[in-house]
Amino acid sequence: MEWIDEAMVLSARPHGESAAVVTLLTPSYGRHAGLMPGGQGRHNQPILQPGNRVKAKWRARLVDQLGSFALDLMASHSAAWLDDPEILLIVSSACAVTEASLPERLPMPGVYAGLTTLFSLQDADLWGPAYVKWELGLLQALGYGLDLGSCAATGGTENLTYVSPRTGRAVSKAAGEPYRDKLFSLPAFLIGGAEWTGMDILQGLDLTGHFLRTHVFANPHSRILIKSAGDLPQARQRLADYYHKACERAEAGVA
Repeated sequence: MEWIDEAMVLSARPHGESAAVVTLLTPSYGRHAGLMPGGQGRHNQPILQPGNRVKAKWRARLVDQLGSFALDLMASHSAAWLDDPEILLIVSSACAVTEASLPERLPMPGVYAGLTTLFSLQDADLWGPAYVKWELGLLQALGYGLDLGSCAATGGTENLTYVSPRTGRAVSKAAGEPYRDKLFSLPAFLIGGAEWTGMDILQGLDLTGHFLRTHVFANPHSRILIKSAGDLPQARQRLADYYHKACERAEAGVA
């Protein structure tokens, strides 16, 4: 058995003395793992950085075997952002959330396209809101999409301010005000707003994180990335912590 496809590197874990078990996301073969001989070597380690786009060749004797990869680097998306911790954390989080959430070997070309678009952004200021929108798209692809187009209580489309944690539907300011402590804030950039702050991004992460926990990771397939049911991958938690600290600094007037 053999296939060739472009792919995004999600993770690489040591195996034995020199090999690595590599997990990729491909447009045609979905989330797919394989053994890469020499994956721990100096030549291959730069290729296996999460977020890299590669040309992958997978080969196995039987289709249900782990098989082996041969990889050629096509693009290193993190290389241009080595001095930007925010973007490096976003890349790490996106790769971990993808690996932890997608079923194995199920083609999901839309998720691959969304990840490619996210990693190809040239404007650093766009990465934060784009990442939150990417998580919304992932939830949609997995069957847990949120309905942010109209108010769940009134059906109106104006002044949408909150989201119900139970239904994932938007709620207007007037209808939601009596229950505001039980609702998530709806950042304006998720419904067409052209401006955002670090707090808006953090609120967006809180929103998508809730539905990832309660739906996608309620019964995790990977105990490596999700230690307990309802957890988020550690890389995703580090990203939220980054925005928490950034908001605290902004509130205190510290650059």
